[in-house]
Amino acid sequence: MEVQFCRTVSALRLFFSFSSLQSLFWCHWAMVRKKGSLILCGAFLFVAWNALLLLFLWGRPPIGRLGEGGGAEPGAGEEWGGGKTKVGGANGLAGEVIRLAEEVESELETQKKLLKQIQSHRELWEQRKELGKRESEDTQDEKNIEELNKPQQIPAVPRSHKTIDDTKTVIEKQEVLMVTQPRLVMKEQEPEQEKKKMVENEVDRTKPSPQIIIPILVIACDRVTVKRSLDKLIQYRPSAELYPIIVSQDCGHADTARVIGSYGSQITHISQPDLADIPVRPDHRKFQGYYKIARHYRWALNQVFNVFAYSTVVIVEDDLEVAPDFFEYFRALYPILRSDPTLWCVSAWNDNGRDGLVNPGMADLLYRTDFFPGLGWMLLKEVWAELEPKWPKAFWDDWMRHPEQRKDRSCIRPEISRTITFGRKGVSLGQYFDQYLRYIKLNTEFVPFTKADLSYLVQEKYDETFEKEVYSAPLVKVEELQQGGSLKGSGPFRVQYSSRDSFKVLARNLGVMDDLKSGVPRAGYRGVVSFISRGRRIYLAPPEGWTKYDTSWS
Repeated sequence: MEVQFCRTVSALRLFFSFSSLQSLFWCHWAMVRKKGSLILCGAFLFVAWNALLLLFLWGRPPIGRLGEGGGAEPGAGEEWGGGKTKVGGANGLAGEVIRLAEEVESELETQKKLLKQIQSHRELWEQRKELGKRESEDTQDEKNIEELNKPQQIPAVPRSHKTIDDTKTVIEKQEVLMVTQPRLVMKEQEPEQEKKKMVENEVDRTKPSPQIIIPILVIACDRVTVKRSLDKLIQYRPSAELYPIIVSQDCGHADTARVIGSYGSQITHISQPDLADIPVRPDHRKFQGYYKIARHYRWALNQVFNVFAYSTVVIVEDDLEVAPDFFEYFRALYPILRSDPTLWCVSAWNDNGRDGLVNPGMADLLYRTDFFPGLGWMLLKEVWAELEPKWPKAFWDDWMRHPEQRKDRSCIRPEISRTITFGRKGVSLGQYFDQYLRYIKLNTEFVPFTKADLSYLVQEKYDETFEKEVYSAPLVKVEELQQGGSLKGSGPFRVQYSSRDSFKVLARNLGVMDDLKSGVPRAGYRGVVSFISRGRRIYLAPPEGWTKYDTSWS
């Protein structure tokens, strides 16, 4: 009987051991398929483990030492005998029960800790699952919007979008909906439809990317008035995460450093380490400041792109105040700068942006310009990698305007400036400040550029429209535009120049800046300068058929 009982217990123990192994296998499989099943696996293991423990105690040999024959009786194979043996057996049994109870308690504590770990891991996985679900929903919403904006025709869906069961992508669903629609476009209309589709794709290519980080690099030295610049940047900044402000200070000026440091974690303050004078030739000693500025720019831009590892940056100086839509402006124009290889910067500045020379009712009007404006401008990492190895020792902004750097590329500029300068005192000793810069009009109206279609700025579309508008405007003489002139109408009108000297004379008479850099007039595009004069749109333009700038006009 006892042998049969032991065999039965052994068989049951083997069966439950095998069941436990099966439990482990199916739990592992369920965890691979779906992490949310872990709590079920924990419960399954808990039951299996307790079954094993119960069978272990049930099938345990009686108390005593094993006999020579392997028997289970006390006293090495003796028969259950007299009172002494019984008493000793009873005492041993009580001790063994207590020991077993302690073992069971220890096992239960271990299982309790195991279940707590399972629960904590389950909560963590649930959080990750919820985060992944939100990201998936955001991506799905973006795909839905893109698909709904596509023209209603049969698109070519790549095979990579095909999946099984209920995980079909929105693109595949959209394909089914489009296939079932009747084709209403006649064959002779197909080229026009294709052209429309290309235009819509161009718009998509220039849509702003909502998550790109655009750092603002503030170049500072010894102006404590940097506070005015930083106050406006922080006031108008919509997000500290998307627009981190890095203030790079040269000069080692303690008072300026204290002002910058007072902003704490709102900004990042870095210091240019090399404050030594730069060896220059004798006739350039008065330009020592320009050499130090070029050195500082190089160091600071290397920090932004190579140390902080950003892909773009907007550079402002410590004497610039920004407009309310400064950040909106650059975010909207970033994808165009990124996608159009004929562009190499976006600037917030209009060199001819004085009050009276701009249209205050067209704050949303933007232009292409061949002149590098600076004064609040966006640069890509790829362009910096091109410029950095040959960066000049001084006069970096004029160097940027050389044909070797510009390479026939353009910048974007606004009708109304998104920055103004309040720094009359500096290395330029107030050059142009009293005559031009102090009168620049700062935009005060917030323009939602990120919601606008800015694809008209892409070169292929812009050039055709721009040249048609300029050269279809009536050609007039400057005298007709001046006070007392006989010209009627609101414009636009075209005033033509044919030489460097004629440009300068006309520019002065019309009140716009008359200097040229490598033959390029300030704010000019394809030789044309656009501005307002006495309420009329004027194009100061070269003869029709213009092909290139004359670098001797400098």
